[in-house]
Amino acid sequence: MELGSYKGDLHNHTFLSPCGDIEMTPRFIVSRAREKGYSIVGITDHNTTRQCPEIHALGQENGILVLCGAEITTREEVHCLAFVEGPERLDMLQEYLSKHLPPIPNVPEKFGYQLWVDRDENILGEEEYLLISAIDQSLEQVEAFVRSLDGIFILAHVDKSRDSVISQLGFIPFDLKPDSLEISARCDHAQLLQTHKYLSKYRFIRSSDAHYQEDFLSSGCTFHIRELTFSEVAMALRGQEGRFVSLD
Repeated sequence: MELGSYKGDLHNHTFLSPCGDIEMTPRFIVSRAREKGYSIVGITDHNTTRQCPEIHALGQENGILVLCGAEITTREEVHCLAFVEGPERLDMLQEYLSKHLPPIPNVPEKFGYQLWVDRDENILGEEEYLLISAIDQSLEQVEAFVRSLDGIFILAHVDKSRDSVISQLGFIPFDLKPDSLEISARCDHAQLLQTHKYLSKYRFIRSSDAHYQEDFLSSGCTFHIRELTFSEVAMALRGQEGRFVSLD
């Protein structure tokens, strides 16, 4: 089977994230992906996966591969993206995040509401604790847990001056094995590699990190894979068996 080319954006927030816009609903996300010709969408709310199942189901009905996961803030205040396949592993990831998120109550008037909804925007629940806190797990511990679930592990927006592995630690730990590094929409990839030459050994994706409708799918990359499946996307991120990702 020959490789096909599929547009994807793996870093997107719904309004479950306290910093996410109230219009980032399941139906909007899937319908806009179809409208803009995107086949792969990652759902990465801060330290929670609870909105993923509704969007995944809606995506399946509309030919969109929705990767279910979270943007995790580690103990070092490093942001990383984690994705797992299947409801059982997603439940395990959610249990891990709930266990390690500090019990700091959210203040909706200050930080925003933390609600998740069904496809018709009926409220299903509310996260009690502030999701933008750092969990009490190190970067290495998060990677190890994601690997135990056969998941995908990506270091988020490594070019940014805050909340990235480089801004927080100054380097990527040598024993860390991310599947890819993510860069933001405005990052000059060539300049980044010129500044940090050791990053040339890593694979890269570009994402929008959308919190608002106007930013959703404003940036992304192209996955060169055989079919729209979690395992094919994982292989592309890892550069395995001819699969790869190209920056748009």
